Amino acid sequence: MRSIGLLILLTTALTAVDSQPLDSMDEVSFKPLNDQVQLASVDGKQGKAVQFTVNAGGQNAFGVGRLKGQPGWDQAAGISFWVKGDGSQNLGCLQFVWNEDYAQRYDVAFPIRSTEWTRITIPWSDFIPVLANADSKPLDAKGDRQPSKLGNPWFGKWWYWKDYPATSYAIDDMRLENEIAVDAKDYTPKGAPLARTLAKLKAGKPVTVVTMGDSLTDTRHWANKQHNWPAYFAESVKAAMKSEVTIVNPAIGGTELRQNVVMIPRWLATTPTPDLVVICFGYNDYESGMREAMYAQAQSDAIRRVRRLTGGAADVLIVATLPAVDRWNELGELAAAVRTAAKAENAGLADGFAAFHEAGKADPASLFVDDKVHLSEAGQRVLAKTVLAAIQAQGAK
Repeated sequence: MRSIGLLILLTTALTAVDSQPLDSMDEVSFKPLNDQVQLASVDGKQGKAVQFTVNAGGQNAFGVGRLKGQPGWDQAAGISFWVKGDGSQNLGCLQFVWNEDYAQRYDVAFPIRSTEWTRITIPWSDFIPVLANADSKPLDAKGDRQPSKLGNPWFGKWWYWKDYPATSYAIDDMRLENEIAVDAKDYTPKGAPLARTLAKLKAGKPVTVVTMGDSLTDTRHWANKQHNWPAYFAESVKAAMKSEVTIVNPAIGGTELRQNVVMIPRWLATTPTPDLVVICFGYNDYESGMREAMYAQAQSDAIRRVRRLTGGAADVLIVATLPAVDRWNELGELAAAVRTAAKAENAGLADGFAAFHEAGKADPASLFVDDKVHLSEAGQRVLAKTVLAAIQAQGAK
């Protein structure tokens, strides 16, 4: 039997002492939210456990528990539970709704690839405020988002995961943890933020690049099936620097930054130490209510999590939110937030907003397909060129 921390995963073990029981799972204290999930009592690590089975194609599928936050949760460091997975590369999800307000939801994803009992430990800081509205803030026991106001635990999966295979895992012994050791190391680069990536490219060495994004990056989107900026970026690197680029593309159309931060364990399982992670979001976030100050915080959080989860191995480059034809200037608010976060975290910055304004001065629509949001071949090439130029400039400064 093994014990792992949720977001540190196999990189740094999190340990906890002096815990308090929340739900032994000896009884099925959860109820299915809909017919996409089935619950059953099974043999647990000790006594019984609850099996959560989500149907193939199931989304927004959860089992909802009875327990709720109590005042003592504000003095605790987080929670833990045991999980026994189905051996797949899929993920389980735990969600809490805060203060009975469904616009304030906190999500984490955890691996279910082990068929042995594995301990998951989650500090409050690892719960992600997954929605983009102004009230969606990180948990803070000393502030106005106290863990004591968390509602029922939900185990299952959300629509934004996009892949919906059948999954099954058992949960046992949920506990409140009074102490959790977390990785507090500062992984901020001391010099140029993209120095390691540029050095490998100059040496002609292969690099692995993870491209986190929405439908501007997701190659399953119709606008990207024939032309996509990650492929053009890899081609440009090979032509200019003779390096082979392996693209790992976990982008999910229709999603927002924080939702994709929840999903980091998906690509981390197969790519634990990429050379570079590129983060490109904004349009969907803005549509959902994300604004400048909040987006700067969300970008900073994403940068720190990527660095921590890769043990500092990955350089991080964030893309200043691209404009759209009908929001040519409006999305500049989020682009400014990206610039703020890049400076605060010493991360790489590809100023896509500025690059598109320059390239599209005479004809903005030429950079987009007919919907005026997604990128044409010309727009894809502008973005790829901007990312490579950022690496070349910010790897050496």
